[in-house]
Amino acid sequence: MLSGCMVGPKYVKPTTPLAPDYKEMRTNGVYKEGNWQSAQPADTALKGDWWTIFNDPQLNDLERQVTANNQSLKAAAARLVEARSQIRYNHSFLFPTIGVAPSVAGERESNARPYFTAPANNNGTADLQLPFDLNYEVDLWGRVRRTVNVSKEEAQATAADLQTAQLSLQAELAVDYFEARANDADEKLLLDTVQTYEEAYRITNNRFQGGVSGESDVDQAKTQLESARVQASDVNIQRAQFEHAIAVLIGKPPAAFTLAESPLDTRPPAIPVGLPSELLERRPDIAAAERRVNEANERIGIARAAYFPTLNLSAFGGFESTALSTLVNGSNYIWGVGPTLSQTLFDAGRRGAVSQQALAAYDEQTANYRQATLTAFQQVEDNLAVLHTLTLEAQQQHNSTIAAQAAVKIFNNRYVGGIDTYLQVVTAQTTALQNERNEIAIQRRQMDASVLLIKALGGGWSTAQLPKY
Repeated sequence: MLSGCMVGPKYVKPTTPLAPDYKEMRTNGVYKEGNWQSAQPADTALKGDWWTIFNDPQLNDLERQVTANNQSLKAAAARLVEARSQIRYNHSFLFPTIGVAPSVAGERESNARPYFTAPANNNGTADLQLPFDLNYEVDLWGRVRRTVNVSKEEAQATAADLQTAQLSLQAELAVDYFEARANDADEKLLLDTVQTYEEAYRITNNRFQGGVSGESDVDQAKTQLESARVQASDVNIQRAQFEHAIAVLIGKPPAAFTLAESPLDTRPPAIPVGLPSELLERRPDIAAAERRVNEANERIGIARAAYFPTLNLSAFGGFESTALSTLVNGSNYIWGVGPTLSQTLFDAGRRGAVSQQALAAYDEQTANYRQATLTAFQQVEDNLAVLHTLTLEAQQQHNSTIAAQAAVKIFNNRYVGGIDTYLQVVTAQTTALQNERNEIAIQRRQMDASVLLIKALGGGWSTAQLPKY
């Protein structure tokens, strides 16, 4: 009967704005070509270890170390343990509190005390007590039960926060990893270019020594060579920073970690995108926001319960004696029991303010939930657009690179044949190198966008993984 006496509103999950599909997956009703696809019900679905979609053993090993050793994740896991402990704490108020408070006391009254009979023997008295106390608040209006529910919802939200942190750190590591590999590819290109320019400088210098070319050609070749060396050295700065970032992510000092060089040659995988409605079940940050809306709803009920009387049951029992030897005799047994009903009659609007605060907090959490949903949709659309555009860019850039490399051969042959100056060779080489580096940069951006799209889709997580309490 008491379980039905719970004041406050029943929770209804807030509605969110939805679209039938993602805008960036279609143009005039026709789906675009890109490195992603609509989710299928079985094999193409993203799993928990979402990074395995890249088929990179080194990345797989690093991601497992993030989960096991990252200190930010350990802190988030500790917060989850703390939230779960709060459930047990609040749940304990559904049961009586029983305690024992033994005491020993001696007392002697003064003969000069008012109304004291002087002839009476006044050697003092002793009192020994062994009482057991029981206190229990009857949860008439659901205040205690709603408090338990608040801690459960917060624990679920904290569990989703842990998954959000884990997904963010895993994605951050994947981005840093592909950035480092792109730097490796850039460095390899530049070192190969340095070798090519060294040979060009040697040939140009020989031509100058033979009186075929002018000294200006030698200077231009030398300038081109040193510029390439500078660029090759500069790449190492960013590469070292990404390596250091990866070390910290896997819980190691940078001095104790080395990432083996491996030039980027991976293409973005086909990523199952799914429907916008599925995003509400796949994003842990959205799940956390929704759980906190439910938590705020429970707090409204707690605030309303303050308007109703509070019923407490108190009881005690035990033994009392003046001597330890007779303390537990049946004739020395004491007990008492009685209910207390309390009701606040005037509080100068305190309960009204708390109730209004709870309603405002609910509105705030609802808005946060809807904003988290909109942000998630935006992130998916952004990365779909990036991947679509970069797919076209990659092909265009590849064509441009091939043309630039062909131009270098032509101008070099024309220079050797005495038709063109060396300046045209230098210009063609600079253009070719820039195009080759652009091709690597586009490939890097594609990999980064693929990781960020998976992160925006929630990785392989779903609300089914939320703990049940």
